[in-house]
Amino acid sequence: MSKIYMDHAATTPMRQEVLDAMLPYFGTEFGNASSVYGWGRRAHQALDEARDTVAELLGAAANEIIFTSGGSEGANMAIKGIAWAYQTKGKHIVTSAIEHHAVLDSVLSLKKHGFDVTVLPVDEEGLVSPATVEEALRPDTILVSIMHANNEVGTIQPIREIGAIVREHGAFFHTDAVQTAGVLDLNVGDLNVDLLSLSAHKLYGPKGVGALYCRKGVRLEPLIHGGAQERRRRAGTENVAGIVGLAKALELARQEQGAENERLTTLRDRLIQGLQKIPATKVNGSLVHRLPNNVNVCFQYIEGESMLLNLDLKGIAASSGSACTSGSLDPSHVLLAMGLTHEIAHGSLRLTLGRSTTETEIDYVLQEIPVIVERLRQMSPLYQG
Repeated sequence: MSKIYMDHAATTPMRQEVLDAMLPYFGTEFGNASSVYGWGRRAHQALDEARDTVAELLGAAANEIIFTSGGSEGANMAIKGIAWAYQTKGKHIVTSAIEHHAVLDSVLSLKKHGFDVTVLPVDEEGLVSPATVEEALRPDTILVSIMHANNEVGTIQPIREIGAIVREHGAFFHTDAVQTAGVLDLNVGDLNVDLLSLSAHKLYGPKGVGALYCRKGVRLEPLIHGGAQERRRRAGTENVAGIVGLAKALELARQEQGAENERLTTLRDRLIQGLQKIPATKVNGSLVHRLPNNVNVCFQYIEGESMLLNLDLKGIAASSGSACTSGSLDPSHVLLAMGLTHEIAHGSLRLTLGRSTTETEIDYVLQEIPVIVERLRQMSPLYQG
């Protein structure tokens, strides 16, 4: 059984404070927030307070926050909602080759309906150039969607600069901030974004709940019809317990952000430096513009899945990339977009740290990985060591 959890980019354990805040809404405060009697009014008040909290932490107005079921729905709502609401203005959408599949698949699905999509390349560090974005913009461009930081390699994008370019052009700008909520500052005004999506379970909150910021005056065609909830932008009875948990998790993360980022950066760098001592190892992503908890490496001559199984036997939980594609045998589309070959990309390992990670755990991982890598390489016909 795994005892050391190093896959915080996939999901995080819920904090006790978050669970405590949610518990009343599973029991005594069970009301539907749309009801007019006491239970309903109290649920509605909890919803309003959570919305105020999320809005304040994003530098937004409360009526600019839409609660969703998570990051994937938020991305779908932003992209498809803009596309259908503004299709008479234009049908050109710009995104990057390293986006989460919630963004890529949403954008590509619109091609079937006559939309034109430009997928921008990235450099070897996984960075999107603002100049490349500017070159891609056309008179009929209605939306640009670039993630705030990549979920696999941790590269942080120049969102503020890209947003300024997109705004000057007159298109809308969405950023997937699922990996950066509670980690980086998300003031939507400073970032120059019109839409921003996030998810609670990436920041020690509950699964199945998220939020989408949608700037005032921006129209969205709803994905879900059938009710007046969320100012008629998303029908369905609100998940009050989950929404309360999201607000609490985000509030706690922002309070601890500075100290925790500093701690994680120190541990991250210790882990990277240790792994770099293993021959034929490549660190993926930017070493400068990088999330404080992300380590992504490729070991030549081995296969990532074998590495994960061996790590699990040693009590270490990790991943080879996005949890959403873990059932696929294809190499990471992110690593391929960064110029890695299929053979090297297949040997990728992602270790993402969190609140529970200690220096002792880092040292244990650095003790075990070189042994596993050497054993797996000895089994490879390509290895000449």
